[in-house]
Amino acid sequence: MRAYLLLLLVAAGTTYLATPLARRVAERFTAMTPVRDRDVHSVPTPRLGGLAMLAGVAVAFAAASRMPFLSDLFTESRQAWAVLGAAAIVCLLGVADDVWGLDPLTKLAGQVLAAGLMAWQGVMLLALPVAGGLWVGSSGLQLGVTVLAVVVAVNAVNFVDGLDGLAAGVVGIGSVAFFTYSYLLTRGASPDNYANLGSMVVAVLIGVCLGFLPHNAHPARIFMGDSGSMLIGLMLAASAVSVTGRFDPQAIGSGAQIVPVFLPVLLPVAVLLLPLTDLVLAVVRRVLAGQSPFAADKLHLHHRLLSLGHTHGRAVGVLWLWTAVVSFGYIALAFLPLHLVLPTWAAVLLLAVLVTLGPRRARARRHGPVLLRERQAAERAAPAPPPGAGSGPTGAAGPPAAPGSTERVTSLTEDPGARRGGRAHQPARSGTRPPRR
Repeated sequence: MRAYLLLLLVAAGTTYLATPLARRVAERFTAMTPVRDRDVHSVPTPRLGGLAMLAGVAVAFAAASRMPFLSDLFTESRQAWAVLGAAAIVCLLGVADDVWGLDPLTKLAGQVLAAGLMAWQGVMLLALPVAGGLWVGSSGLQLGVTVLAVVVAVNAVNFVDGLDGLAAGVVGIGSVAFFTYSYLLTRGASPDNYANLGSMVVAVLIGVCLGFLPHNAHPARIFMGDSGSMLIGLMLAASAVSVTGRFDPQAIGSGAQIVPVFLPVLLPVAVLLLPLTDLVLAVVRRVLAGQSPFAADKLHLHHRLLSLGHTHGRAVGVLWLWTAVVSFGYIALAFLPLHLVLPTWAAVLLLAVLVTLGPRRARARRHGPVLLRERQAAERAAPAPPPGAGSGPTGAAGPPAAPGSTERVTSLTEDPGARRGGRAHQPARSGTRPPRR
């Protein structure tokens, strides 16, 4: 555990210190995010935070290769270096997109190349847990499933990156949950030597997210951009792929029997539930509207939370809360007794729902009585219309105010200038001289 904690701190410190440099590079190459209709920031913001995150990953991997506890991961195979190489590919691909702009097919080709590099060096889904054991497919099927899983994870994180601190927080919280699962699983399976690539990668990922968050919290001084969102999406996928199918699923905890079997497959889905949900909804919504699945809009989950009345920070906190509830709750199903987990999880889910819908409920309670009171006060303050009101040439205008009256006219014809001065204004009627004050 101390080695993983040290890696986390190295990655966090390097990312934190390198982020101001990445900001200057973004300003030098004018890699700025303009203020668009679908955005929520108010000023153009640099967007090459992924460069600082890549620096954190590279320094942490270099440190891990020198640690006695983790050095075998670098000498016995090339998997760790393959993950670092794939991370560099998607980060540089994102930099090119942030600076010059790339079409979706070019970005997709680069993502497939990075995933293929990892699979070529052995970071792939060798088997899938099923009831009764592990299912092993052909090498071609393993390659295809691995590339698909990595590409989906990369784009899911990219889609959810829409608010200050949102993607880094969601991935960081999910990574803590996945590290808990990976560490407990490998520690139980191999008490003497429990170092594994998945735990190392996800520990570095936690550190990268923590180091970047102080610069990316609202109001953000820098965005991670595609260079950062694709990087952390790929690393989360790499950690999940490197763990899934390498351990006996029946060795996992004391939860319901069906949970330990499918936990290695469903846990990455639970960790990425919000990004995946946002991705699926966006693709379905745009296809049904006759648009490209990559077309931008303002209907993502974070936009919907803002429309409910959440502030920027509160919307981010709500999505962080849901990530923690789903990911940690799913892990608890495997390692804790079911009769304790389900009631607690149900209560926490109810709390998350109430927090999510809080602004709408509060607005309904507040606006109903307020509007009623305002209408009743206006009716009490309005003077009774004199006989024959509204029968003049203009029809809608009432009689002139009596001399010395301070009555405030509330019709649509009231002069805004007179309202600001605090004096009522009544338009003169045809043929009638205004009363003297």
